[in-house]
Amino acid sequence: MIQDALVPKAGSPNTRSVVSARDLGLTFKTDDGPVTALTGVNLDVRKGDFVSFIGPSGCGKTTFLRVIADLEKPTAGTITVNGTTPEDARKNRSYGYVFQAAALYPWRTIEQNIALPLEIMGYSEADKRARIERTLALVNLSGFGKKFPWQLSGGMQQRASIARALAFDADLLLMDEPFGALDEIVRDHLNEQLLELWARTEKTICFVTHSIPEAVYLSTRIVVMSPRPGRITDVIESTLPRERPLDIRETPEFLEIASRVRDGLRAGHSYDE
Repeated sequence: MIQDALVPKAGSPNTRSVVSARDLGLTFKTDDGPVTALTGVNLDVRKGDFVSFIGPSGCGKTTFLRVIADLEKPTAGTITVNGTTPEDARKNRSYGYVFQAAALYPWRTIEQNIALPLEIMGYSEADKRARIERTLALVNLSGFGKKFPWQLSGGMQQRASIARALAFDADLLLMDEPFGALDEIVRDHLNEQLLELWARTEKTICFVTHSIPEAVYLSTRIVVMSPRPGRITDVIESTLPRERPLDIRETPEFLEIASRVRDGLRAGHSYDE
C-alpha cells in the first residue's frame, strides 16, 4: 500500500518528478563494519511539491538529502534529479542547499555571502547586483545587505542563507532542518515566511525536520521515516489549503494529519531507544 502511494498515477496533474528514487540504499563502510543508512527507498518528489522528511535522529533524512545533492553516493538502487544523475544535477546547478546552520562567512557582508555562488558561477557584476537585491527582498532583508552576519539575529542569518540558495534560481531547494536551533516564536515566523516564499517562487522544496507541527504546517506531502536502516514507512498527502495561517494548527484537520504522522513514527519504533 505504501509503495503504491509513493508514485503518482500516470495522467494525473503535476506528475513530473523532480526527484525519483527506486530501491535506493546507502551503506557506509566503517572500522566497526558496514552501517546501512538507507534501504529500499522508493519516492517521487513532484514539481512544486513541499515535501517534509520526518523521523528520529539517524534515520537517514539528511543522508537522503545529501544523496540528492550528490554529497553522498548510493550503494544500491537508482536516483534521478530533473531526469539526470545527482552529479549532473549538481554540475547544472539544479538545486540550492540550506544547511542546519546558516554557514555564512563572518568576514563577508550579507550581500557578499549571497554573491558567493554567483561569483563561482561567473555572473556579471550587474547580474549579481540584480540577483542579490531580488533575493534580499524575497526573504525580507532589504536594507541589510551591508551588515555582517554577527550583526543579525539567528533568524535573519537563516533567511540570508536561504537567499544565497535562491540567488541562482534553481528550481529545487534542499533544506536540512534550517530552523531547528531557533526559538519557537522565531521558528513560527520563519515558517510563515517560508510558505509565502514557496508560493511566490513555486520552487520544489525538500525539507528535513524533527517537528511534527512544522512538517504538517509546511508540507504538501510528509515522508515518515523509520530508525536505521532508514526506510520510508508512510507518505502522507496533506489536505490542508495552500494558504495556511498559523492558527490552522488548532483545526481538527491539522490535528488529524499530525496524529497520522505520530502514529507512523510509533509504528516505525521511532520512540524506542
